[in-house]
Amino acid sequence: MNYMLNKIGVLCSVACLTIPTLRGASFDWPQWRGPDRSDVSKETGLLKTWPAEGPKRVWLYEHAGEGYSGPAIVSGKLFTMGTRDGSECVLALEADTGKELWAAKTGSVFKESRGNGPRATPTVDGDRLYAMTAEGVLACVNVADGKVLWKQNMADLGGKRPTWGYTESVLVDGDHVVCTPGGPKGALAAFDKMTGKPAWQSDKFTDSAHYASIVAADLNGGRQYIQLTAQSIVGISAKDGSVLWKSSFPGRVAVVPTPICKDNCVYVTAGYGAGCKLVRIGVGNEVSDVYENKVMKNHHGGVILVGDYLYGHADPGWTCQNFKTGEEVWNYRGFGKGAIAFADGMLYCLDESNGTVALIDASPKGWQEHGRFKLDPQTTIRTAQGRIWTHPVISNGKLYLRDQDLIYCYDVKAR
Repeated sequence: MNYMLNKIGVLCSVACLTIPTLRGASFDWPQWRGPDRSDVSKETGLLKTWPAEGPKRVWLYEHAGEGYSGPAIVSGKLFTMGTRDGSECVLALEADTGKELWAAKTGSVFKESRGNGPRATPTVDGDRLYAMTAEGVLACVNVADGKVLWKQNMADLGGKRPTWGYTESVLVDGDHVVCTPGGPKGALAAFDKMTGKPAWQSDKFTDSAHYASIVAADLNGGRQYIQLTAQSIVGISAKDGSVLWKSSFPGRVAVVPTPICKDNCVYVTAGYGAGCKLVRIGVGNEVSDVYENKVMKNHHGGVILVGDYLYGHADPGWTCQNFKTGEEVWNYRGFGKGAIAFADGMLYCLDESNGTVALIDASPKGWQEHGRFKLDPQTTIRTAQGRIWTHPVISNGKLYLRDQDLIYCYDVKAR
């Protein structure tokens, strides 16, 4: 599924904030890339070395159906999306046992040669969750029992489904849920999270939707939403959807990875040779380039910023890049392309082709491995062109992985 998401400058100060309403108890993971969408876990006390056979598997759930949706984990429950009985659906499981609690139908099944079904991760906010189907239906669902409370269709906002389906994991911020329908009526849209009533649409920014998810930031005295498309990096006012700043981006085919914000700067990357770019947002939202290069060309496995260094697969090779300068620190080609996660000083790297998971140091000193294992069993329903594209998640001492209908839970807590 060929879809899916840097001249040194003086750095000022933007803060990409954790969303207060999404901050879960313990080390919950209430949305795509965690509480603040950085994919940097604050959890500690995890294994620093795995045994030869890998960490202990706690449970295996075999009925998630088709799709690439990842897990959101809150208050002992795991929420994801899959397919069942001809519909895309939201699934709720017990996070510690894998027992199914409920399934809620949300829309028709998107079909594509690289894999059918939903791509987005649900976003949990209090007693509700919000999930986008691959066909572009945004559903608000009751966490307790799966009752669908309201829906909005991206087509009604002028949106056109991207080639490989809507993959965005929607953002809940304050009283609104925000997403990217794309198109001439406005690329970004906000809804009242309780009623689903439209609040605004960014009619001055009309790029087509691609595959990245929005991040929120407080900058220059105002809240804004940062998004990446095939043409642009943009900052949109959270208040009314107006364009605060915009910078060009040479996206090609599919632009997937989530933007990264730090110190008044925004970093983006994409595959298909597009490369990466860092921009600085100055006083008055004046935007300027810091660097642009091809050190990182991340397809859709994600990039993580730990301290001053970025980590991810760069087509080719796993790469560490200096965030401030854009320079390559190291590149390792002895492990296959795939997705990445971070917790307790370690990176969890997943080979999308064969399901091998490796544990390495998050270090600018190079690829230093501390164990690996291979997912077993693996799905029998994945298409010939499909791969294991769901990103790993670490929450409350557990590592969660998915291969279509199969969801795996491993114990990675140090004893």
